[in-house]
Amino acid sequence: MTLEDNSIDSIVTDPPYELGFMNKKWDSTGIAYNVDLWKECLRVLKPGGHLLAFGGTRTYHRMTCAIEDAGFEIRDCIQWIYGSGFPKSHDISKAIDKKLGTYVEGKLLPFSRTTGASTTGIATTFRKKTASNPQSPEAQQWKGWGTALKPANEPIVLARKPLSEKTVAENVLKWGTGGLNIDGCRLNTLPRKTGTKPTSDKPTGTGNTLVGSSKNRQAKYDMLNKGRFPANVILDEEAGKLLDEQHKGASRFFYCAKASKKERNMGLEDMPEVISNDGRDKTLASGNMPHNRGNVPKKNHHPTVKPVKLMEYLIKLVTPPEGIVLDPFLGSGTTAIAALNTGRYFIGIEKEKKYVDIAKKRIANHMTQQSLKFAQYQEKEKGGEK
Repeated sequence: MTLEDNSIDSIVTDPPYELGFMNKKWDSTGIAYNVDLWKECLRVLKPGGHLLAFGGTRTYHRMTCAIEDAGFEIRDCIQWIYGSGFPKSHDISKAIDKKLGTYVEGKLLPFSRTTGASTTGIATTFRKKTASNPQSPEAQQWKGWGTALKPANEPIVLARKPLSEKTVAENVLKWGTGGLNIDGCRLNTLPRKTGTKPTSDKPTGTGNTLVGSSKNRQAKYDMLNKGRFPANVILDEEAGKLLDEQHKGASRFFYCAKASKKERNMGLEDMPEVISNDGRDKTLASGNMPHNRGNVPKKNHHPTVKPVKLMEYLIKLVTPPEGIVLDPFLGSGTTAIAALNTGRYFIGIEKEKKYVDIAKKRIANHMTQQSLKFAQYQEKEKGGEK
């Protein structure tokens, strides 16, 4: 099946970051850098339609260049910032001591655990973490030096297919694409009655400091009452709290935490748990440590599940109501669920059968739950309840 030219309203996707994450073969094929792939996305997208694609901090630039080379206009970069990333830095002083034969193990750090087994019999031994304990003069010289930063953000490219008409207004009227849904993605503030005048310049809601003379204060208030203008930054709870403590400004941004275990596994109750490390050491298992994530048995064993709330926000931003969203890297189906939640249609493409099976079950479960909710609503309406 070939999708028709100019038939898709938006593309929202999470392609491989090309890092070889967890030794996954599909994450090291170079597909995200393939200009022909993005040319196909350009072909099926309506003129003025937007593309949102996640990338890794080390490889985002190559993906973005491929998207631009395919003919897209690069419009912006959205940052999803979170505080839960785990540092994967190499301790240089330890490495020097080991090379010189002078290594002496330091104190075991509190977050290490070296024994234990699950009820299934699968070992749950964590990788041992010890404090730096340099012995040789060379190692002491490099105490405290490492090789990587704590990961705390994922960039999302915002690109647009060039307009076919002379202006955005003309393009929107012809194709229904070309703009961003600003009001639909404004950030909610403290509820107030529209038109109520503030009594002072003090904040009247989270992050809503009113400034200026009495003549323009009402205009500023009315604008803020609609909600904050959507920004190119998205925060999780931990990052938001940190920003709020330092600058009192986190409310200016959209909040979204990583996908919970409950959300990942919804609808997969009858599926077996799977270890998805593709041959890595099964004796090292910890669901909270990225280097061991694939060793933990999971029903939804896709390693990079995005939160539904985040995908809903992104879909609403670039897709008109009842529009069609395409995800050429559907994974475990989060984009499809988010599209249904926002009243949009979806087309998903995924080449890994094991993830197709997961996506189908998650989507089917979601549609069943939505049908039940609608039936309950109809019953209340029949009973005269509001």
